[in-house]
Amino acid sequence: MFFVLLKQAGSALTLVALCTLLPPGAATAAGQNRHEDHAPALRNANQTESSHPREKRSGSRSAASAGGSGSAVGHVGTDLQGARRDGEAESRLLEVYRLIGQAKVDLALQRAQSLVQTHPNFQLAHLVHGDLLASRSRPLRALGDVPDTTARIAEGVLSELREESQMRLKALRERPPAGTVPSQFLLLSPRNRHAIAVDASRSRLYLFENTPAGLRLLADYYISLGKSGTEKVAEGDLRTPLGVYFITSTIGPRSLKEFYGAGALPINYPNPLDTRLGRTGSGIWLHGTPPAQFARAPKASDGCVVLANPDLKFIMSTVEIRSTPVVIAPSLEWVQPHSVHPEVSAFEAVLQGWRIAKSTGDLARTLSYYAPDFANEGRDLNAWAPVVRKEIERASGREIALKELSVLRWKDSSVDAMVVTFGEVVEGAVKGPKKRQYWARKGNQWKIFFEGVIG
Repeated sequence: MFFVLLKQAGSALTLVALCTLLPPGAATAAGQNRHEDHAPALRNANQTESSHPREKRSGSRSAASAGGSGSAVGHVGTDLQGARRDGEAESRLLEVYRLIGQAKVDLALQRAQSLVQTHPNFQLAHLVHGDLLASRSRPLRALGDVPDTTARIAEGVLSELREESQMRLKALRERPPAGTVPSQFLLLSPRNRHAIAVDASRSRLYLFENTPAGLRLLADYYISLGKSGTEKVAEGDLRTPLGVYFITSTIGPRSLKEFYGAGALPINYPNPLDTRLGRTGSGIWLHGTPPAQFARAPKASDGCVVLANPDLKFIMSTVEIRSTPVVIAPSLEWVQPHSVHPEVSAFEAVLQGWRIAKSTGDLARTLSYYAPDFANEGRDLNAWAPVVRKEIERASGREIALKELSVLRWKDSSVDAMVVTFGEVVEGAVKGPKKRQYWARKGNQWKIFFEGVIG
């Protein structure tokens, strides 16, 4: 964990760094004498969660802290103007950390004072500001060096604020390598104008723009996840799901309780893969924070992904519903775009085999690409076969094209799956149904276990 000790040495303050300092430029890469000065950071310790229509809430104590044409994806840009604009509070806090690391304590105090005035609900900033004030009269023992009595009363909140500080700094020290992309983004269509990736191990959300040159990182933000961590399995388990999802709608703040802040972006949990694996639950959203909180502890929600309101507002004003993928991973693997080309080519060969079989009207061969346990809203493969037959009959032997193709991969210890989206357009037609397929690999074979038309 990153924190500093400021010791008195005569009239001077000497800094003792207890971990690796932030790398150069980290403060701009982000989405920034009395014990009583810590008080603002320790308020709302007993705030409880309310319910939204589709996510069950426990009503337990909130861990409230405060604080953010189809071609393979390409180089991640380094333009972080979006992060500087909408993650400015975090950038300013990190600047305070850097100034402390440079022993510019007076300037750090000035910047911290300005930050808490601008963002009075930023509890972590209040904690750092209080430490800087206290350091004028005595050595500090830790981040959030409050009296022992206060520390005992607010032990949980202090622990959460310290963890929040740790996660913010970890994400900024461990930046994605230049020119890399999350490994799940194999192929994005121009329709996927934006993409989101969440790294649970860093409490971080990365927002990308899909440009002709490939993915460009617009911003990245600190986030909160489920109280019990990730790998959601069942309704009410207080976990955030892992997988490939899509934003399904937008909910404005006027339609929600103030607990959800600036609004919400629901995602399609449980997706067909979750259903196949027996996972239950609903109502998983990206949403904001109550007015009294800037952000929440790293593990504070009942399963949702929670952002500071300024960060959520920027995302809501940027992304598109239904076409924006959201990958939630335990830890993102960042790869060079060219490294996924062999995987894309190998899978596309299988996908094209399915397309050719359907184009030529070979029903048996087409169905051979479907898994024996195929399911679509209660229909098994036998019930789905007539649907495929009718589509083949309508095509009447004409070539079928897969327009605006996107391919995302989800791979973990239990499954290797592809999430494929495309427009199925018959030769001579201007457009066709937009479909999404889920494929799973069994041994060396890829099989479709879900297929459906999407809006």
